[in-house]
Amino acid sequence: MKEIIVNANPYEKRVALLEDRLLTELYIERRRSKRINGNIYKGRVIRVLPGMQAAFLDIGLQKDAFLYVLDIDDSLSEFERLMIGNEEIQGGLGTSLDEDVKPFSIVDHPAINIQDLLKEGQEVLVQVSKEPLGTKGARVTSNITLPGRYLVYMPTVDHVGISRRIEDKNEKTRLKELIQRLKSPGSGYIVRTVGEGKGEEEFLSDIEYLNKLWDKIQKRSNSSRSPCLIHKELDILLKTIRDIFTTDIDRVVIDSEDEYERCVEFVETLMPNLTDRIKIYHKDKSIFDDYNIEKQIEEALSPKVWLKSGGYIVIDETEVLVTIDINTGKFVGDVNLEETIYKTNIEAVHEIVRQIRLRDLGGIIIIDFIDIGIEKNRQKL
Repeated sequence: MKEIIVNANPYEKRVALLEDRLLTELYIERRRSKRINGNIYKGRVIRVLPGMQAAFLDIGLQKDAFLYVLDIDDSLSEFERLMIGNEEIQGGLGTSLDEDVKPFSIVDHPAINIQDLLKEGQEVLVQVSKEPLGTKGARVTSNITLPGRYLVYMPTVDHVGISRRIEDKNEKTRLKELIQRLKSPGSGYIVRTVGEGKGEEEFLSDIEYLNKLWDKIQKRSNSSRSPCLIHKELDILLKTIRDIFTTDIDRVVIDSEDEYERCVEFVETLMPNLTDRIKIYHKDKSIFDDYNIEKQIEEALSPKVWLKSGGYIVIDETEVLVTIDINTGKFVGDVNLEETIYKTNIEAVHEIVRQIRLRDLGGIIIIDFIDIGIEKNRQKL
């Protein structure tokens, strides 16, 4: 059984994914630290710097935004890299560059000059591609991308791309031909990883939603004066619903009436067949306590994780790598030492997979299994 459990209050939102009541993924968004990545602003050019081939824009934030020349020109590969390459941070887009897209370089196009494209006082619709950091303002691009459930919409580029994570060549060809047939001339789409195996109905629903969203953005932009926020990227709740709420999720339980209504409204637009799976939580007991999530979060912060059998794993994170050590602990087994070791290793594998997801572990991961003597058991492991 898969469930999405949502705890929302004025200060933070926490979204937990449970699989058979075990916490596998956790997303937290605090009010004080909201990100602006993906937000769309109507900005005004403050300074054009020919020597840097860049411009500074006032988009209504404390610090001026930075717009590089390659983010103005239709340099497809560059803005795919910026907006979609770091997909997990942006909401799990599951997309990377197509191998048929030639990287764009200013060296290959020496005739392009920032002063030919932008003038001081000019209004530009831009999207944040990199958060402000320290004394630096946000990096922005004029190549807008709007992520949907199965597609990423590129209203300013005529192109169809497929996530590199979709490896089957026949499937990539099918998807490309299908989207080419469905899309409007002059616009572009990238098929996300979750689009693999999907058909015309799912993609048409996504296209309709994204087209309406782009029309709304354009109308707001035309009726607004710069600098101002035109479109705000989805918060952690709606982003999670968009990306992981599929037919294999049995229900979504939310402890806030306001967030419940927002979620229902969003799902009715995007996937109305799943609306009845969204439930409101009314008990006095904290929803995360009721579903034993608080305890699991506490355990996830500890380097030692106990297994049901009595064995345990120890997770040690460094800057370079992650090491995971497996121990039999209190588990003494029923048959012999070989069987005890084998069962401990197998149980540890399932827990390690869960911990990698829960702790968002990456890079080099080294797992020190307990030595297995029988070749057949090693192969099973």
